[in-house]
Amino acid sequence: MNPVIIVPTFVSARRRGAGSGVLTTYDHMTPLSQPGELPRFLESLAGVQGVGQIILLVASEPSIEDQANEKVQQVAAQFPQLSIAVMGAPDQALLQQRLEQLGMGRLNKEIGLAGYGAIRNFGLAIANVLGFDAVVFLDDDEVIDDPDFLRKAMYGLGKLTKKGIPILVKTGYYFNSEGSFLSKSQDKWYNRFWQQGKAFNAWISKAMRGPRLSRSNHVCGGCLAMHKEAFKRLSFDPWIARGEDLDYLLNLRMYGSDIWFDNHWNLHHLPPETESEGTRFRQDIFRWLYEYRKMEYSRTQIDLMQVRASSLEPYPGPFLQPGIRRRIRLTALLRSFARPDKKAYRKAAKAATGEAATYAERNCSKYFEFQFVWPEVMARLENDQALRSALIQSVTQRYAEVEAPRREGRIAAQAAGIDPGMTGEIQLNVAE
Repeated sequence: MNPVIIVPTFVSARRRGAGSGVLTTYDHMTPLSQPGELPRFLESLAGVQGVGQIILLVASEPSIEDQANEKVQQVAAQFPQLSIAVMGAPDQALLQQRLEQLGMGRLNKEIGLAGYGAIRNFGLAIANVLGFDAVVFLDDDEVIDDPDFLRKAMYGLGKLTKKGIPILVKTGYYFNSEGSFLSKSQDKWYNRFWQQGKAFNAWISKAMRGPRLSRSNHVCGGCLAMHKEAFKRLSFDPWIARGEDLDYLLNLRMYGSDIWFDNHWNLHHLPPETESEGTRFRQDIFRWLYEYRKMEYSRTQIDLMQVRASSLEPYPGPFLQPGIRRRIRLTALLRSFARPDKKAYRKAAKAATGEAATYAERNCSKYFEFQFVWPEVMARLENDQALRSALIQSVTQRYAEVEAPRREGRIAAQAAGIDPGMTGEIQLNVAE
């Protein structure tokens, strides 16, 4: 197979990169003034055998799009041994323009650079245009120490199980900072109604004892491999606040497919410290209430498979059952007494009965409407020569603009008798 590695990276103008809305509040953003985790990630990726094209997707506030792209381009230029294309707002504009030319209308919200689901859809659309037959999603706060990582990512993908079931999407797992694949979530009194970590640990402990590939109840979005036959047919949900990776598993089941867990495929997830526990929990409230309402709505659709919480035990089933709103409210209140960021937790408790519930009700049907459009979008974009050429030209031009001052510096240094080393030219390797 010919996989492309896609890595979203989030850049903020502020030291504390809190988002302004439900969909644009991310787990972590790198300030313009700081290097962030991306250099560490790319350094580890350079040690992986068989790495081909890498695409970095740059998400940022609209006011700093140019600076964010330039920052990420400068980081990428430090790794000339890797074939890296940096894509951001200019490339999204090209994609949107082409969609309008093809009569698909405006899909900026669904396929764009704002919100976890939309960003992944943008990556899938680009992979489709460039002709890749598989996508490997990674995150910029990870470290890979296995030279065979990519080969393991492709293991079984596109093949059939012994029962003749196609393996079109698979996930691996993370080691945390303690070198464990178990969740570090604490079993404290204030988490009595929210045993997410305990439920996850029960599931993954069993999966690790099983065969190498097994039907998964969990998805690591930063360790995710997708065959083109899956991503051409099914998009990510642009309306979910976070947890779009696990949501994709539920979507696949609704549409008659599944995700597989590979207990030999892993990496290290080393995110920066969370700035606000309460803010993250607020996003979880939007996520789970939306997910529950979406599951309920899906049961009214005759063309979808029925996915029940009981089939998702021990995780994430308990978070898709009736009573989730009450459990959220109680957990937020209990944590407001015992955890830091008390104000954010109290605000989160109010969200459970207010804006989060309203958001879920208002948006729960939109994904299914978009799903009527997505396969046609991907069919129109597949190997689109006009858009492919425009993207390559756009990426190459921005690379040249960033590289020119560096090249002038090297020439000056060489004239002074100093050998600073040379940086390779950009390569955007498309599948022929």
